[in-house]
Amino acid sequence: MHAAILGTAGHIDHGKTALVGALTGVDTDRLKEEKERGITIDLGFAELRGEGLRLGVVDVPGHEGFVRNMLAGATGMDLALLVVAGDEGVMPQTREHLAILSLLGVRRLVVAITKVDLVEAEWLELVEDEVRERIADEGWEEAPILRVSSRTGEGVEALRERLLSEGAAAARGRDDDLLALPVDRVFTVRGTGTVVTGTLLSGRVSVGDRVRLMPDGLGARVRGVQVHGADVESAGPGTRTAVALTGDGVERQSVERGQLLVRHPSWEAAHRVTVSFRVLPETGWTLRHNQRVRVHLGTAEVMARCVLFGDEELEGGREGWGQLRLEAPITTRAGERGVLRSYSPVTTIAGVRVLEPAAPRRNRRSDPVDLALAGVVAPEPRERVEGVLHRAGEAGVPVDALPLLTGFAPALLDDPVAALRAEGALTTAQGRLVGGPIVERWAAEFSDTIDRAHADRPWSPGVSLDALRARVPVGAAEGLADALIARLESEGAIEVRGSLVRRSGFEVVLDEDRRRLRDELLEVIGTAGLAAPFVEELPERLRQDAAFEAILAALVESGDLVAIDHTLYLAGAVAKEAVVEVTSRLRGRHGLGPADFREALPVTRRHLLPILTWMDREGVTMRDAEGRTVRGSG
Repeated sequence: MHAAILGTAGHIDHGKTALVGALTGVDTDRLKEEKERGITIDLGFAELRGEGLRLGVVDVPGHEGFVRNMLAGATGMDLALLVVAGDEGVMPQTREHLAILSLLGVRRLVVAITKVDLVEAEWLELVEDEVRERIADEGWEEAPILRVSSRTGEGVEALRERLLSEGAAAARGRDDDLLALPVDRVFTVRGTGTVVTGTLLSGRVSVGDRVRLMPDGLGARVRGVQVHGADVESAGPGTRTAVALTGDGVERQSVERGQLLVRHPSWEAAHRVTVSFRVLPETGWTLRHNQRVRVHLGTAEVMARCVLFGDEELEGGREGWGQLRLEAPITTRAGERGVLRSYSPVTTIAGVRVLEPAAPRRNRRSDPVDLALAGVVAPEPRERVEGVLHRAGEAGVPVDALPLLTGFAPALLDDPVAALRAEGALTTAQGRLVGGPIVERWAAEFSDTIDRAHADRPWSPGVSLDALRARVPVGAAEGLADALIARLESEGAIEVRGSLVRRSGFEVVLDEDRRRLRDELLEVIGTAGLAAPFVEELPERLRQDAAFEAILAALVESGDLVAIDHTLYLAGAVAKEAVVEVTSRLRGRHGLGPADFREALPVTRRHLLPILTWMDREGVTMRDAEGRTVRGSG
């Protein structure tokens, strides 16, 4: 069965609750105070069913003092029912609610002119013309307008059929997105525990799921799920959902409206988000840099300062870019829409769309709002991914965080990510995706570094891996250098030999001075046998030569020398003979101490211990708590 959310909107006392009752048979005023005062104060809920369709109905308060509650109810609306009383026409909250629906991106609207039994036809024509003009200004030129009376029942059935028709067109088809349930009610049921309710924006929630309440990160397990009072095993997007939670930390006092129920580990709490602003044209307000505002995102309401990029202010009707620096953390997602209300007097002044849900601090003057930032609101998944990767630079982004950073469901990102990888984007061993242009730039930098080293030091067998790793900037994705090296090697551009990297086909070229250095090292180390001098004991004139370490590395690579460790080198033939002596004399013996090797390795303890450690590494010997075993039998 398909599902969608229908929300009401309109001025106080224009008959929203009565109309919902006529359509569904449910009185959505559930609070005692609402009954006594005859006005809706908080959100009310009902259900309207059609063939293959379940419309969750959210009835919102119309009083100007409860717009914050209206905003919580407007979260997740697929279809709005604007209610305008035929005897009054468009009123202040009619205009504000329409503006809120527009700012939140509600695309489908149905208008009901109520109380038609109380006014003359001529007056209704004037009211309808006024309504038509008003909704056209907000972009709903084609929205249907129907006349109804909740008291007589006139037009109610036609309205019901139209709502079901529009609801079917707005119903959500995907349920493979990330779970997101903004909490709008919290209560306790004896024997069940803490229950949260809300409009399920995306994904599915099922009994037994492990979930978190953000931004606090409280962990819980789903004990039960209900949709409009009926127990279900799981609920999908577009449904009014109640979730019973169990777990340490989810007591009633720690859970409140404004939290977000999630499952995916990539959701973050943020004190800063990058947004686009859209200032309403008719309020008389101007949005100024550093202005303090009330931010409504999802069901959360927090205070924030507006940081405008470039501009000092945005007048009514203008759009711009900037950041919200929040006084309390929220959890959001790219593409989510929200509303700004002034601090005092409180009124709706602007809308925002999230571009970076957990944004770095950006300099309002020097950080340009370029095409990459604009790419976050591009219609195609690939463009959004490219924008995210461009802004991330060498740091890259976790692949599994892309649904949050782009606003697209994971399945819609598989093909774009695969295509970008085929075109050069790179995934590190830690799962961070780095954009193709960044990869190409650093691959070229690595290649140039290796080429310059070969030109400047032709006697060196290559560049150390550590030197290449050190070239990538601080903050780069962990493992980026190794991933770049692996790619260049797979392409045949470079060769990796131990801890050194060189151009494929490169051969060491020694001038006369370096040949003399090589020969002297081989003579000094080779003639000393197992008692070769430690590096610090080699003649100072050899150690001070700029090519000393490179020649040592080249001799190790060629096999002329063996690196016992970084302080001791043996001639290759001497090291091989030592292995032969140990295995032939001690093969198969267990529990050997250093003294047991003296006959095979007639050197002092200072040489003996590093040689034995090297044999452990090479697998000639094996060390355990009882001593060493020489491999070769049993």
